[in-house]
Amino acid sequence: MKQMRLRAVFMRGGTSNAIVLRAEDLPEDHALWPSIFLAAMGSPDPNGRQLDGMGGGISSLSKVCVIGPPSRPDADIDYTFIQIMVTDAAVDTSGNCGNMSSAVGPFAVDEGLIPRPEGKDAVVRIHNTNTGKIIVSRFTMDGALAAVDGDFALPGVGGTGAPVRLEFLDPGGSGSAGLLPTGKVVEELDVPGIGPITASLVDAALPAVFIDAQALGAEGTELPTAIDADRGLMEKLETIRLAASVRMGIAATPEAAAKIPHIPKVALIAGPKEAKTLAGETLIADDMDVTVRMISIGNTHRAVPVTGSLCLAVAAQIEGSVVNALARPTAANGDIRIANPSGVITVAASVRKDGPKDGDDWVAEHAVLYRTQRRLMEGTLLVSAAKVEAVAGELAPAVTTAA
Repeated sequence: MKQMRLRAVFMRGGTSNAIVLRAEDLPEDHALWPSIFLAAMGSPDPNGRQLDGMGGGISSLSKVCVIGPPSRPDADIDYTFIQIMVTDAAVDTSGNCGNMSSAVGPFAVDEGLIPRPEGKDAVVRIHNTNTGKIIVSRFTMDGALAAVDGDFALPGVGGTGAPVRLEFLDPGGSGSAGLLPTGKVVEELDVPGIGPITASLVDAALPAVFIDAQALGAEGTELPTAIDADRGLMEKLETIRLAASVRMGIAATPEAAAKIPHIPKVALIAGPKEAKTLAGETLIADDMDVTVRMISIGNTHRAVPVTGSLCLAVAAQIEGSVVNALARPTAANGDIRIANPSGVITVAASVRKDGPKDGDDWVAEHAVLYRTQRRLMEGTLLVSAAKVEAVAGELAPAVTTAA
């Protein structure tokens, strides 16, 4: 059986990699897409390495982005994100990938999907179909193409690059009923096998569960490999995630929540603390406002997901939240310095409270951060037609979608 040939670009966006495709090059029947994407990425792979595809064996390196014409008048393009499972025949479209969002605008301009800007500054309005939200991408041009060279250093990525400014507009309720989907700033989750856990359930660009690391016997400064190796802690975090998913209305039962692994993310939060990075450098407490370790599809993220950092920045400004209680007060402009395993990033968020209620009156206006991106390879993606057929036969019946 012959291999399928698809025009494709392999890109880095922030601290993630993905295959980026044009919607016009894919079958009109979207039901055929998951098996194609899984086969292209080398999933499912019981060895967890994806050697027979483009994946890298962890969630941040197992992603697909599909770019097409806009389906709403306030956008220039549509962008759909697909998280590819590594060991299972399943995909997840329940949420966006903020890191790969940084590559979408440059891809659209470089591919000629939208008119090239007349000057050096490009502005692309992106409709993320996963969340139904608009992201404004701003970046500079280098001649006819998006710039890649610059002096912006992104923790977790070697070297420097040209910054991409991402403005997430009205980020509340990206995958649930609202910014505070339960209407409360703090919840007591009754978690099976663990007992009551105090958490803040916040949905800004991404639904997330924020927990004081010390409540689970952690420091919050551990490196990802140490957290991943602590199977007892990882099992507790997943059980908490499932309970939070049900409480947030994302899933009806814990069993259903297990089939939506991309959201909500669960995060261990600590105050400013000295800690080692993956590169062996020492982060000083005075250089940060809060510390986070965020779990992504069963692994501790080596940095922090963009959407997760945006949600954290919003949560830090909600009085009484777990993040707000542990972090230094945010700056007047909403900036917060977030320490993570790869270093410190700064995120800005604008949040207001419209009334006296506990949770219903909080509004997230926007959240902003910077990333870099680069086109790594372009050409033809070869996908085994036989593997597509085999994967289709074992594909998980429920391909998740945004709430």
